[in-house]
Amino acid sequence: MDLKLKNKKVLITGGSRGIGLATAKIFLEEGATVTIVGRSETNLEKARTQLEAVSHSIGTVSADLSFEKQREALYASCNDFDIVVNNAGAIPSGGIQDLSMDEWRKAWDLKVFGYIHLCKLFSAAMMARKSGVIVNIIGIGGRHTTPSYICGAGGNAALIAFTQALGAETAKNGVRTYGINPSATATDRTIELLKQRAKRETGNEENWKNFINTETLPFGRLQNPEEIANMAVMLCSDKVQYLSGTVIDSTGGFQWS
Repeated sequence: MDLKLKNKKVLITGGSRGIGLATAKIFLEEGATVTIVGRSETNLEKARTQLEAVSHSIGTVSADLSFEKQREALYASCNDFDIVVNNAGAIPSGGIQDLSMDEWRKAWDLKVFGYIHLCKLFSAAMMARKSGVIVNIIGIGGRHTTPSYICGAGGNAALIAFTQALGAETAKNGVRTYGINPSATATDRTIELLKQRAKRETGNEENWKNFINTETLPFGRLQNPEEIANMAVMLCSDKVQYLSGTVIDSTGGFQWS
């Protein structure tokens, strides 16, 4: 199926690794022009090298999107993206007493307020021209809430509600806004969360593999970044005209088992 994404201009935050990198690759395969954003210039250059094997229509921007001024600078540098994928976020695991208020603020500044601010900026430009798509990669922790991921539970739940409300507004102006809630996905981020849990519960982060039970996982494995990426890209196509204000749970049905 031709998704008709050729020459579309796509911005992906958190695009140098994991789901963001996989999403960039698939957009490039569809003929889009992609800009990825990340904090680490080293990771961005590694990503660029990988992605140039697919297409040279790839650009990089080094920015820390936990800061309002850097979000505004990103928008000022180019506000005519057809598609914006919000994917940058690093909310730590831990219970209510495990995280300091500084850690809460730092995590929410990047993911919660970062998403909200970029949506505010780019949706205004998109609605003015009556076209565009915004995708928020959120996380099932906002629906399947647990005490051991309380910071992510609150932040992701807020983004789920925000995405639903924003999608109802943007649709009136020809712009679609939707979200995806991945369950545990085989990324560096997931491994880091498992290490945090292993250190907290066993005193040794190297025990992280003990917290992956393939017998209880849907399909006997973690989700792959490419599975989320394929969904995100497919649903950005103009062939999917009526999807807005929706957040899709991609979990293999684990919450019902």
